[in-house]
Order: sequence, then structure tokens, then C-alpha cells
Amino acid sequence: MGDLLQFTLTGLTIGSIYAIVALGFVTIYSVTKVINLAQGEFVMLGGLTMYSLSSAGMPYLLAFILTIIFVLIVGWVMEFVLIRRAKGATPISLIILTIGTAIFIRGIASVVWGKDQLRVAPFTENKPVSIVGATITPQAIWVILIMLLIVLLLYLLLDKTMVGKAFHASSVNPLAARLMGISPKKMSSLSFTLSAALGALAGLAIAPIMFPSYDIGTMLGIKGFSAAILGGLGSAPGAVIGGLLIGLLESLGAGYISSGMKDAITFSAILLILLIRPSGILGEKNVGKGGL
Repeated sequence: MGDLLQFTLTGLTIGSIYAIVALGFVTIYSVTKVINLAQGEFVMLGGLTMYSLSSAGMPYLLAFILTIIFVLIVGWVMEFVLIRRAKGATPISLIILTIGTAIFIRGIASVVWGKDQLRVAPFTENKPVSIVGATITPQAIWVILIMLLIVLLLYLLLDKTMVGKAFHASSVNPLAARLMGISPKKMSSLSFTLSAALGALAGLAIAPIMFPSYDIGTMLGIKGFSAAILGGLGSAPGAVIGGLLIGLLESLGAGYISSGMKDAITFSAILLILLIRPSGILGEKNVGKGGL
């Protein structure tokens, strides 16, 4: 039971990161129908920017806030300079555009920060806490709490505010949204900005656990996208469920079968679930003609 609890806690921690990344995919897709395969690079930038600012002697909280602002600006620039200019392009062209952006960001990061893993201090003292024979670090608890806070804030933003209604209107029918005074272009910019902020938060949360490097965003992006697909692309609750499920599958597979086989086990299970339910666990929400 102690081992099972340990693997579960580890899986929930990892899964929370995947869930945050998946929520970034869902946020953009729900408004623009664009699949942003540079989402993992937002996570990478969050961790590496925090390293630079904290290493320069900046107070931790100020470095935390400035990191989010910096990555947020990167997301806005990406939408304004690239995605908006490609209005009318096919979905495949937009996907290729985001892949190219990811490669560009990764290349710049390798030049600026090098190719070594870097260490970032945890939010608080990181002495492990014992829970019924299992241990969890305070940083892992922070990761889970940040994921839950993001879920709550996204729910309030998207379901309880006029901005959320504008998001939904821009996704379902951009022309009708324009006639009602809503700018789909502004909603697109906001979705990329919000998605970048989510990526930055994920990067900040995992930096003290998974030492960040220029290429850390690649696998995190793949796992986050897999979580979004598994949960149902377009569904925020589905993204959370998908992320947590992938984290648990990884942890249990590594613990009980083989750490070298964890990815094979995880993706095999994902394929099996999608064969049974192709639309994902919760299906797709906000079906419509998105656009800029």
C-alpha cells in the first residue's frame, strides 16, 4: 500500500503538469481552432527565464511575476506576428507554422541558456513530507495546488464572465460575434496570451523538480497534447482528466512494470482508449467554425 500511495502521489504531481499544458492547448483551440504545437516551449521559457532572473539576485516573487509577463508577451507576439498574418491558411499550414515557431524558440533558448540542465530554487523549503508510508515534497504539493487554482480560475473566467462568453461566441460563429461587437481577433490574441501564461506557470512549477533545459518543452508538449486529445480536444475538464490519467499511467507503469517502458505503456493505453472513444473521454466542446 505504501508503494501504491507513493506511485499515486508521483503520478498526480506529473499529471498536474500535463494537465496545465493540456489546458493551454484547449484554451487556444477552443477559440481559434488552431493546435499550437509550440505550447511546450512556453513551459520551457517559464523555467529558464525564472532561472535567469533568480540567478541575477532578483527577489523570488518579483522574478515569478516577471517570468509570467515575459512568456505572456511571447505568446501575444506569436499570435500577432505569425498566426494573425496567416488568416485563411489551412489547419495543416497553421500546425506547421507553430512547429516552426517551436523550433525557432528552442534554437534561441539553446544559444541563450546553453544545453545543460539548470537548477531553480523551490518555492518554499523542500523537505519531504511523510504521508502513510509515502513521501511528497512541498514543491510537488505546490504543483498540484497550482493546477487546481488554474482550473478554478479558468472555470470562473470562461463560464462566469463576459470574456468567457466572447470566447465561446468567437469560436462558434465569428461572423455573428462581430455583429454583436465582439472582435474574434482580440479573442484570438487573448487566448494565445492566456495559453502562454499557463505554460509559464507550468514551467515555474516544475523547474525545481525537473531541472529545465532548452529541450524540455518537446516531451512536455507531446504529453500535454496527448492529454488534451485523450480528454477530448476542446474540453477543459477533459484536459485535466487526461493529464492526471497520463501521469498516473506513467508512474504506475514505471513502478510496477519498467521505467524504460513507461512511455510505451502510457501511449498504448491512450491508443486503446481512443479506439474505444475516438472523440476522447469527454468528447469535444465548442464545436463550430472557429477563426480569426
